[in-house]
Amino acid sequence: MFSAYIIHLLILIGIFLILAISLNLSIGYTGLLNLAHIAFFGIGAYTSALLTLAGLPWLISFLLAGVMAAFCSFILIFVTKKLKGDYLAITTLGFAFVAYSVFLNWTDLTRGPLGIPGIPKPRIFGLAILSNQAYLILVAVIAVLIYLLLSRLVTSRFGRVLEGVRDNEVGLSVLGKNVFKLKYQSMMIAAFCAGLAGSLYAHYITYIDPSTFYLDDLILVITIVIVGGLASLRGTALATFIILLVPEALRFVALPSSILGPTRRIIYALILILILLYKPRGIDGRVDLE
Repeated sequence: MFSAYIIHLLILIGIFLILAISLNLSIGYTGLLNLAHIAFFGIGAYTSALLTLAGLPWLISFLLAGVMAAFCSFILIFVTKKLKGDYLAITTLGFAFVAYSVFLNWTDLTRGPLGIPGIPKPRIFGLAILSNQAYLILVAVIAVLIYLLLSRLVTSRFGRVLEGVRDNEVGLSVLGKNVFKLKYQSMMIAAFCAGLAGSLYAHYITYIDPSTFYLDDLILVITIVIVGGLASLRGTALATFIILLVPEALRFVALPSSILGPTRRIIYALILILILLYKPRGIDGRVDLE
């Protein structure tokens, strides 16, 4: 029987696996430097939390969390459709800051820095998911389904066209493909998955506040994608386990809490630097990081 601590880690790994592989769809397969993914994660969390607290069933709130995140991603890609590379990265990062500001300052809706407590556990067709063991099964099933669906997607004809957007956008346009349509489809699929991950996170922790959806988690997810390798869902899945489990070893070292947090960040940075120096494509990457 797994200990409560191991179960907790596995639940978080499942949630961040969904978040990371969906980010790899937009960055690794489509070539969109999307730094707004953590905002979609937050939008999904707040949407699901607010809707369930308003009385809507969890399953509907769960799906609407993904829909709301996908809708916001469409707006973002529409207003940035003429931007590429670093300019797109800066703009999407700005969107993440805007989303954080909304979470923080729209106090009538989000309660601002006080956060939203008392988020109910999921209830599916009358069955309440109350224990962490049951929640782990729920997260594992959803994570595996999303992984399989995205794997099927990226190996399909549509996935190969997305890689064409990444490798030669002008050439793809010459062949008559609607590049903008492909970009927003990729972003919306990735954001939809991020919104679902946000819902799972909110209903597991049962409390969310703006600080959860800020730079720390953005850096964590990007680190996972880079370490796993661009355009590799398998590498991203493996990197999720590595990046989340390795720093946990520090918990068994007698360090003051004031040192423990910065040390974990240092480990993330060291892993990222070593990967970039000695294995630039990551664990299983198929394209170079440019």
